[in-house]
Amino acid sequence: MNVLTVDMVIQFGILIGILIAAYLTISFRDLLSAALASAAMSLLLSLEFYMLHAPDVAIAEAAVGAGVVTAIVVYGIAKTERWEREGP
Repeated sequence: MNVLTVDMVIQFGILIGILIAAYLTISFRDLLSAALASAAMSLLLSLEFYMLHAPDVAIAEAAVGAGVVTAIVVYGIAKTERWEREGP
């Protein structure tokens, strides 16, 4: 009985969003855009944890992954160069 429920469709959509955000994170040459894509990936991941009935993990991922880490990375970008240099 392969019944496709609404929950499964939503989780699949969130998974596709996580994969897109991860791809954007590694493909952007603008480091600030990459940091924001990483934060979006973290927020989608915390939403997926919530959908899997792990609200404590979801809250920790949202606070640490999307909040603290993004703030530290953006601060580091502000102190250095925003754009990634070309390879050798």
